[in-house]
Amino acid sequence: MAWDFATDEDFQPKLDWMREFLDAEILPLEAIAGDCTPEQWRVLTDPLKERVKQQGLWACHLGPDLGGQGWGQVRLALMHEILGRCEFAPMIFGNNAPDSGNAELLAIGASAELRRRWLEPLLAGEMRSAFSMTEPDVAGSDPRLIRTRATLDGDEYVVSGHKWFTTNGSVADFLIVMVVTNPDVHPYQGCSMILVPTDTPGVQIVRDVPNMGEPHIEGPPRPGGHAEIVYDNVRVPATNIIGEPGDGFVLAQKRLGPGRIHHAMRWIGQARRAFDMMCERALSRSAHGSLLADKQMIQDMIAETKMEIEATKLLCMHAAWHMDRHGASASRTQIAMIKVYGTRMLYNAIDRAIQVHGALGYSADLPLEGMYRHARASRLVDGADEVHKVTISRHVLRNYEAVEGWPGEHLPTRRAEALERFADALDTITANS
Repeated sequence: MAWDFATDEDFQPKLDWMREFLDAEILPLEAIAGDCTPEQWRVLTDPLKERVKQQGLWACHLGPDLGGQGWGQVRLALMHEILGRCEFAPMIFGNNAPDSGNAELLAIGASAELRRRWLEPLLAGEMRSAFSMTEPDVAGSDPRLIRTRATLDGDEYVVSGHKWFTTNGSVADFLIVMVVTNPDVHPYQGCSMILVPTDTPGVQIVRDVPNMGEPHIEGPPRPGGHAEIVYDNVRVPATNIIGEPGDGFVLAQKRLGPGRIHHAMRWIGQARRAFDMMCERALSRSAHGSLLADKQMIQDMIAETKMEIEATKLLCMHAAWHMDRHGASASRTQIAMIKVYGTRMLYNAIDRAIQVHGALGYSADLPLEGMYRHARASRLVDGADEVHKVTISRHVLRNYEAVEGWPGEHLPTRRAEALERFADALDTITANS
């Protein structure tokens, strides 16, 4: 039996290339991203995507039959730790959310025609997609409350409902919509996923919702926005259903499980970047006669952040390993733990980095303030932290049983049992002493 924390020798060079490529070619784009038109952005990033494809690193979450590498969650986790340093990196590597998860859904449950019409161009980077599940009138943390309906009418589904926070919804070519197809059974058996092209009559993209990460949304829709969408008697072919009617929750688990691990590893990459900035500042800035790095309170921040980052990575890699071995359903506790712990770690790392930088960290002259605002969403997306804590607690408690009378560790009871169990031995020792 061995515990091995080393990366496979054949895989480490790929990680090294990703890290160098990201730092040299992708990170510099951050400084001008806000000034680029969509066309300028394509001109800048398309050559980078080609270099990724030449390295065989495009859409690695998918199988070789779909142009990916078929990597398991452990390798994908290590990859996403690197890509998490920059918000644009996943897009350049063909595994950005929500497209990556939607591609997996189509690969798992779509018909051959749907895959040809929508999956192939999605994988080629010729289309964008969105996952439309959250609704404004019900708790997003309880998808059993979904109200959007899809009623079968002949050979078509008629979709009616109200969604919001549909990431990329305003720029997507198609939407995968979580709907109720059978309201007469439990939601776990009555929900389905249906593909809806955004140019279908009745699809109303109301707006991109202003939020803490983007409080002043101006100009045309762009990737990363969280759209509010009304589906007003939208008719799509019945063949646009993904999987079978009632498969919605099963498909959602298959989609969200890996996504949460990838999110957590990207958070580690983001936290490491904030940590690097904090350490650089501590060694560069003097106050009250000495470097910040010599102050015990700053040293405490650095030590706590380093420990939290490394603990998060261990939790995340274990979750990835467990999922590779046992699948998503059997790894719900591990995935929930990394989701909750990862959000806490990310917040702490960025918050401390801002504190060490003082007014400069609070200003928009550094990326920390933007990272901080975006990080707040991590406690809500893919399920609120509180919901995941309930999942953890319920799964843990299944391994325990209630007892009557005194607790199992009650010392007087244990002493009486021990005296009875070892009475002969104690008598022999006493007689021979």
